[in-house]
Order: sequence, then structure tokens, then C-alpha cells
Amino acid sequence: MRPGVRLGIDPGDARIGVARCDPSGIIATPVETVRRGKGDLARIAAIAAEEGAVEVVVGLPRSLQGGEGPAAAKVRQFAAALARRLAPVPVRLVDERLTTVSAEAMLRDRGRKGRGRRAVVDQAAAVLILQTALDSERISGVAPGETVEETDD
Repeated sequence: MRPGVRLGIDPGDARIGVARCDPSGIIATPVETVRRGKGDLARIAAIAAEEGAVEVVVGLPRSLQGGEGPAAAKVRQFAAALARRLAPVPVRLVDERLTTVSAEAMLRDRGRKGRGRRAVVDQAAAVLILQTALDSERISGVAPGETVEETDD
């Protein structure tokens, strides 16, 4: 397992969930929900700097069959912009199938209702994305997902 704090990102159309892990890469915890729009990349960059992040893991929505649709294309664009902003900190895309659904169910099971659940579901999804990536790396010894290349737009 590579050492260092990593951030997990769940990018949505309205909000972006952010999570972090401990320096040993054992457990992911929620950080905050960033409003999508002007200043969102700056806020994520500030969080990455505050946390001393060595890597950022972004959830890539795929279909149940593993294909990519319009949502995945938007996330790829977001991840490329984030990679440019965070360089030289690497950004990786990892499969996030069903993480928001799982996060909703987990919060519902814990008694979170309505607006209170919506306020934290993005963070919970980011925690699931990051924890899955950490567990995958711990088991396989290989960094999960794919590295996002910096591109000039």
C-alpha cells in the first residue's frame, strides 16, 4: 500500500462529495460537500493542499454492463480539469457503479431522512468510492483505476 492521504471525489451535477483517508490508507472518512460551479475546482484544490493529498480518486459512473454514457463523459472532462488544477498531484478515475445508491441506502438505514440525507449523501458516496479504491489496492498491490492525463483545452 502506497503511503499518503488520498482524496475521494464523487462529482455530481449539483454537488461534489469529498472524502479523505488517513496517511496509512486504511479508512476513508467524509470531508465536505462542495457546491458544483464557479470555484469548485479551487475549493477541491484547497482541500487537497490542506490535507496534504498525494493522490485524488474520482468516481467514474459506468453502466451495470461496464459501458460509459454521457454522465461518464462529463466526469472525464471534470477529472481532466481537476488534474490540470492539481498537477503534479495525480488524479485517478475508478469505477463507481452503484455507490450513490449504496450511500443512500446506508444513510436511510441509519435513520437519515430527506434534506439531512441529501446534504451528506455525496460525502458518503465519496467515502465508498475512496474506500473501495483503498481496499482494491491493498488486496492487489496495484493502484486502482486509470490515471487521468493532463490535457490542454
